[in-house]
Parts: sequence; structure tokens; C-alpha cells
Amino acid sequence: MKFLNQWLTHVMEQFGYLGVALLIFLENLFPPIPSEIVLTFGGFLAGEHKLSFIGVVLSATAGSVVGAILLYGLGDWIGKKRIYRLTEKYGKYVYIKEADIDRTVHWFDKYGHWTVFFCRFIPVLRCLISLPAGMTHMPFWTFVSYSAAGALIWNGVMIYLGKAVGSHWHSVLQYIDFYSKFFIIILIIAVIFLIWKWWRRKKSDSK
Repeated sequence: MKFLNQWLTHVMEQFGYLGVALLIFLENLFPPIPSEIVLTFGGFLAGEHKLSFIGVVLSATAGSVVGAILLYGLGDWIGKKRIYRLTEKYGKYVYIKEADIDRTVHWFDKYGHWTVFFCRFIPVLRCLISLPAGMTHMPFWTFVSYSAAGALIWNGVMIYLGKAVGSHWHSVLQYIDFYSKFFIIILIIAVIFLIWKWWRRKKSDSK
């Protein structure tokens, strides 16, 4: 992990805004890359006047949006038709019916744009949420707008914190690590609860 952190900071020092955009783009494809390090260190560089605050925010947001669009495109290529075909073929083995997919798609059609926005603040989900957005064919510019807005706010806050604490930018990571673990635990609990509810409904339907 130490080597990864050193590599991230080295890339940013060497390539500046392009390095920031590239690393944040890669985080979308490889979530273990800690974007928090990129953003807070970018804020530190802005505080040292090696980069501008606005420049770091915009380059990070550009990287976020381009990465999100790539995953959205993958989800759009997979599409609902392939999901329905897989459900028809293999759904019986995991007790998933087309009606379950219909409910999920309907929910995403109704709340998907806000889900995309708020997921930009949650580790791992900020990367994965682009796939269902593409699969359900959320309007492209709606997806881009809400992704960009969420990314802009998250990136701006993190970069500002890095700039504010200066050479102590590492200290911010401790709090972000707690924040990340907290939301991951909440996510796991939510998934377990949803699986439990789904299983109970399936048992009830089979009686």
C-alpha cells in the first residue's frame, strides 16, 4: 500500500493536472486505487501553489466523469435485453424472475438520477453505480449531469481539505478511512437485509 501511495503522489508531481485526471479515471475502473490520496494530495499541491485549486478540482472531475461514462457505456451495451435473457436462462437457479428485474428497472427509472448523484460520495459505489445506469438506459446527459455534479462536490470538498491542512494532508485520510468503512458496513447490512426480504418473499410465493 505504501508503494501505491508513493506512486500516486509521484504521478501527480510529474504530470500535474493530467496525472490527477488519469488517476481519478483509473479509480473508476479499479476501485482499490484510493482517490482520497489523489484528492487530498492535490489539495496540498494547490496550497503550495504548484497547482491551482480550480485546476485540480476540474481535472479530477473530468477524470471522474470520463471513467463513469466508460462504465455507463459498458452497462448500456449489456442492456436490459441481455439481463432478461440471462434471467430467463439461469434465473430459476437463484430464484430471480423477470418480475424482479422489472421492479428494479422501474425503481431505477424513478430514483436512478439521485442514486447516481449520492453514490459519488460513497466509496466503491461511486464506480459501480454507472453500470446499472447504463443497463437501464438512463438518458445519457441526465447521467452525465448528475455524475458531474456529485463528483464536483466530492472532489471539491476533499481537495479543499487537503489544501486547508497543508503538509498534514495525510491526517485527513484517517477520517476518510473511518467514513469509508462506516458506509461499507452500512452497505453490507443493507444488502443482507434486502437479500433476507427477497428470500422471505420467495418462500411466501412458493407456498
